[in-house]
Amino acid sequence: MPGSRTPNASISTAGAMGRRVLDLLGWVTFPAMAGAAFVVLVLGIVTWLPALAGVGFALERWRRDGDNRCFAGVFTGWRKFWRPLLPHSILMTVATLVAVSNLWFLAGKSGPLVVALFMVHAGLLAAAITYHLALAVAAARAPDELPTTWRKTAFRLAFTSVPRGTALLGAAIAAPVFSLVVPAGPLLLGTTVPVLVGLLVADRA
Repeated sequence: MPGSRTPNASISTAGAMGRRVLDLLGWVTFPAMAGAAFVVLVLGIVTWLPALAGVGFALERWRRDGDNRCFAGVFTGWRKFWRPLLPHSILMTVATLVAVSNLWFLAGKSGPLVVALFMVHAGLLAAAITYHLALAVAAARAPDELPTTWRKTAFRLAFTSVPRGTALLGAAIAAPVFSLVVPAGPLLLGTTVPVLVGLLVADRA
C-alpha cells in the first residue's frame, strides 16, 4: 500500500540508526581508551607532552584509518615522540610549577602591581596550554617530521588565528568540566577531548 513500509525497509532503518549510535559511542569510547593509556604514561609526571602527542597519534589513526586500538596506539605514538619531546616536557614542567607557585603567592596579595603580575602569569599559562596542545596535534599529524616543523605548525595553529586559538584553549578548559558527567571522565577525557578538538581544528587550518 502507498506509504506503507516493508519489513526490509524497517530493518534497514533500524540498522542505520544502530550504526549511528555506535559511531556516536565511539567518539566517547575511543578517546576514553586513549585517556587510560595517557594516565599510565603521565605517572612519570614530566612525560606529559610525549604522552599527549601519543594520544593525538592514536586518535588520528582512528579518525583517518579506522584503527580502533587507541589504547595500544598511544604507546606506539609514545615511542615515536619521547626522545624529541621529553626535554621540552621537563623544561615546561619546571616552568609551570614556578608559574603556579607565583600565582598561589600572588593570590594572597592585593594592589595594582599584584593584579598586573597575576594577569601576566595567567596569560602566560593560557598561552602555554594552547601552544602545547597545538604542539601535540602537530606532532601527531606528522610524526615523521622534524621537531622544528612541529613547533612552527603549532605556533601557526595556536596563535595566527583567534578562532583556532580560542577553540584549543576553550576545549582544554571545558573538557575536564563537562566530562564530569562520565565516570572518571576528567581523568579519561579531560586531555583526550581537547586533542581530538585540536585535530579537527587542524583539519580546517
